Amino acid sequence: MMFDAVVIGAGFGGIATALTLAERGAKVALCETLSYPGGCASTFTRDGYRFESGATLISGLDEAQLFGGWIKRHNIGVQLQWMDPLLTLQAAGVTLDIHRRREDLLEQFCALPNAPVSELRHFFAVQRRVARVLWQLFDHPARLPPVKLAQLPGHLWRLPGYAGLLPYIGRSMGAILQRFGLADFAPLRIYLDALCQITVQCSAEVAEAPLAFAAMDYYYRGSAHVVGGVGQLAQGLLDAAQRCGADIQLSTRVKQLVRRPDNTWQITTRRGTLEAKHVVANLHPGVLPALLGPSYREPTRLTRMQQRLAQGYSAAMLYLVVRAPDDASADAHHLEFIADPNKPLIDGNHIFVSISSAAETDRAPAGHRTLTISTHLPLATLQAAGTDIAAYTATVQQTMRDTLRAGAPQWANNIVHELTASARTFGRFVGRPGGAVGGAPRTAGLHNYQNMGLVQAEPRLWLVGDSVFPGQSALAAAISGVRVATAIERLQ
Repeated sequence: MMFDAVVIGAGFGGIATALTLAERGAKVALCETLSYPGGCASTFTRDGYRFESGATLISGLDEAQLFGGWIKRHNIGVQLQWMDPLLTLQAAGVTLDIHRRREDLLEQFCALPNAPVSELRHFFAVQRRVARVLWQLFDHPARLPPVKLAQLPGHLWRLPGYAGLLPYIGRSMGAILQRFGLADFAPLRIYLDALCQITVQCSAEVAEAPLAFAAMDYYYRGSAHVVGGVGQLAQGLLDAAQRCGADIQLSTRVKQLVRRPDNTWQITTRRGTLEAKHVVANLHPGVLPALLGPSYREPTRLTRMQQRLAQGYSAAMLYLVVRAPDDASADAHHLEFIADPNKPLIDGNHIFVSISSAAETDRAPAGHRTLTISTHLPLATLQAAGTDIAAYTATVQQTMRDTLRAGAPQWANNIVHELTASARTFGRFVGRPGGAVGGAPRTAGLHNYQNMGLVQAEPRLWLVGDSVFPGQSALAAAISGVRVATAIERLQ
């Protein structure tokens, strides 16, 4: 049987590709090495407890947005908890609660001692305009480059908005803060550094300004907790794809890709051989040479992409089971701590904590919660550590414990069970070379927009996921999958 497409990897980029193609009547198969979907944004079971693979706050869950639209259209039985606040950030005596109303954050900043109120209001007004333009594109992936002739009329009336991006393209958020007179307002800098480190993989000082502006809206884009873990959403979307006709093959590792003279593909898996007109790889591009064999010659574009990815990060993790404090909210919640905002937000100095809800007794016994805690590890540091990676990671994980204890002793002092994970863990389970997670750092420059187009490693071998699309999130990965599915459909 000749498939229209075979998707490799059931991260959110691969799931989105398979579901979109299946919805539109294409013959599609999806192969995933693990026995469960989600990739870096999955939910796993160890020692009788269920943990999020990564500290995770999912967005795009409103009915008018990507995930929420799929949930409604396919009657996916996931339960959402609309938390408020979504997140609490603590650093250097500053505590910020990120509520569902975006105006609340601005008012918190304006209420701080010596706050430059007029400059803050001006900055946030500009941020909102820039973010709105970009999210209008991200909400409709078909509008993103490459733009077809038939789409041009739809873009013409948006030209004034696009023109509003021009003063910020290629400039760093640090430079923009200088322009607005906000470079020395520490609370905003701390917030933006923490946000950018997670969403665009670098500090606000060097982040590409339009992407940082868009990231500032992330929390307000239908963010919620998926009861049971984000893996419930991944599984629900995968089941929807199967109901639409997709052939879902979990526990199926792809071993080889061979491009035939007619540009169709032969895909060898541990279960047998598949044939397809297109292959969609929800993989790190560094995996492709092993699949394609010694004759593969990596395109220059992918070489440059890998060089930028090598400047990125892996993660160190703590997975905890904790007796819930007496005053703990019953809702799931997220905490973010920075021990020293004057140091880089890596190596345990900055941690993100996702805490399960009291109702999720399938994840931990009654009266207990699971905590997933993550911090960034620079890939360059891991490479330099060589044989000392284990010792380096252990030191970072102790720093993570110290940062948690300083910020939330009520959680740190009631641990009853702990698991750890490292770059090697991500390399083993998710197949990321060096344990890379997230995409390339989106530092200021026009290079950020080169991958807004579609990326093919070979004719009809497409890449999806956070490696090729700006933004380290399940939503960004899914958007990349929808775009590739749309392009494949046009070629049928």
